[in-house]
Amino acid sequence: MLSPAPPFVSVIIPNYNHAPYLQQRIESVLAQTWSDFEIILLDDCSTDHSAAVLNGYRRHEKVSHVVLNEENSGSPFKQWARGIALARGEWVWIAESDDWCEPTLLHTLVDGIEPATSLAFCQSLTVRDNDVLWFSKPTRLATTQAGIEFVQEHMLRNNVIFNASMCIFRKKHYFAIGPEFTTYRFCGDWLFWISLAQHGNVFISGRFLNYFRKHEADVSGRAYQSGLGYIEYLRLLEHIESQYIIRTDQFTHLLLLKLQEMLYDSRLSTEGRQEAISLFYNRLGRGLRSTAALRILGKKKFVQILLTQPFTHFTV
Repeated sequence: MLSPAPPFVSVIIPNYNHAPYLQQRIESVLAQTWSDFEIILLDDCSTDHSAAVLNGYRRHEKVSHVVLNEENSGSPFKQWARGIALARGEWVWIAESDDWCEPTLLHTLVDGIEPATSLAFCQSLTVRDNDVLWFSKPTRLATTQAGIEFVQEHMLRNNVIFNASMCIFRKKHYFAIGPEFTTYRFCGDWLFWISLAQHGNVFISGRFLNYFRKHEADVSGRAYQSGLGYIEYLRLLEHIESQYIIRTDQFTHLLLLKLQEMLYDSRLSTEGRQEAISLFYNRLGRGLRSTAALRILGKKKFVQILLTQPFTHFTV
């Protein structure tokens, strides 16, 4: 039986077709040295044997809910929202179903929490099988930074909280940010962290305590191949500009930087590249003829764009 007192942390494990990884994920949470937590297991109508794995934990004392959807929600971020609605803890950890972690992850992050903290995260290794593909690069073993400053320094060009499993957040701030993040398919977590950071400080642990698993069913590879990652980044920038988190000149600068990245991204399909580039060109408008565009894109790409794109792109 769960203690009648609310746990300090609610661990939400949203799953879709990750049956091969579920046991390792759940057991790595159960092995945490910080024990004041509940686990909420969610399944988004998986077509593999995930339900059987999850049902095997129904009677565990740490598991407060096992929710199996009868229809797929269409978005992992809608599953986040469903789990948060069930959470009793003051803090929430979205522990993705195909990742795993060190036993000290929760203890390390909870130790870094202060009254003004809204987010706390550790470092992560991105792995495929036994290979480390890439990893975050902390500059300090532990630090706390004002959320607004954190976003300006670390969250505008790229998302340093690139895996939800490396982060915990204060639940009460979730209810102040609105449901906009749930309408994204890929960049919703990025917007989520930016929005939460506006409500307090961010604790950053330099310790590598999380493992972000890449595999054939991973969604991020497909998102970049189709151009969705770039298309939703544009939408993300438009939203945070409307919220006065960034200025108009920052918007243009950031979009040019992302365009430069896109032009050399070998992961993109031909169709995905064409769609994303067209949207970027239209949104940048006269910014494509600016000295900033020349500096960021380089002379060759700058001239190529001027010579090949319709004049209508430059009159917005």
